[in-house]
Amino acid sequence: MHDEAAAFAHVEAMLWADGPVCPHCGVVDRAYRLEGVRSKPSKKNPEGVERHGLWKCRDCRGQFTVRKGTIFEESHLPLHLWLQAIHLLVSSKKGISSHQMHRVLGITYKSAWFLTHRIRECMRDGALAGFGGDGGIVEVDETFIGKEPGVKKAKNARGGSHKMKMLTLVDRTTKRAKSIVVDDLKKSTLIPILIENIAREAYVMTDEASQYQGIGAGKVFEAHGWTNHSAGEYVNLKDREMHTNTVEGFYSIFKRGMKGVYQHCGKQHLHRYAAEFDFRYNNRKANGIDDSQRALNVLSSVKHKRLTYKLSDF
Repeated sequence: MHDEAAAFAHVEAMLWADGPVCPHCGVVDRAYRLEGVRSKPSKKNPEGVERHGLWKCRDCRGQFTVRKGTIFEESHLPLHLWLQAIHLLVSSKKGISSHQMHRVLGITYKSAWFLTHRIRECMRDGALAGFGGDGGIVEVDETFIGKEPGVKKAKNARGGSHKMKMLTLVDRTTKRAKSIVVDDLKKSTLIPILIENIAREAYVMTDEASQYQGIGAGKVFEAHGWTNHSAGEYVNLKDREMHTNTVEGFYSIFKRGMKGVYQHCGKQHLHRYAAEFDFRYNNRKANGIDDSQRALNVLSSVKHKRLTYKLSDF
């Protein structure tokens, strides 16, 4: 993480297991390394800067590096700083702010902000969850965070109607979570999401919210149990397995990170922050994954995850 040549060698070994892949023509293992190439001289670097990891394809004669087609493409930051940033983000249980990142890495705040968002994009998995197979238990809950853009809190209103809303599913068997940002908490919005991500034979557990009533007994899912939080019931006394404490535990870490570390998040970025906390939860020590392996898991997903910078999103 402190040597540029070693950083390129590490990323190449991860992404090019069968040899260098030319991004121009797609040919595998038909390129040779260009040694001693330097960038154009400048006032800051009169002799230029050594270009690490440069290859040339024998077929199409195009030049390329392992950065091409990844989140590292078109970035002026050294690759070893990218690896440091990935390690810091995946090993911090509640996240690391862009301000802290820019101080640790010695880069600008704007660069740190964009860098962390590109890493979060690698953590995002668009695949359906497939939770609850073989009758497994899936906990479902929703939470409020921040403020919904353009929505004012009604006078004397209760609840979080003026806040951003997020739905989270947790599979107790696989110890995995999936969070989805939603516009509202209506039954017509939530139930289709549950059907897409939860197996029909699953045992779904929720609180007493009305939008979940009537989804058990084979109507939507094989079984549905709930606890009455408004009455102070958080574990069913007759069935100790019936609770949503696992997903509540996920939210406790999520909210400590969002409020204590990130403090503010626009709705257009909330899905990436949710993906960050999902990723760390799904790749935690309880699932047999340590910090080093978690960083490798991110690195293996850097391909085809380009995220362009827009000033309007800053």
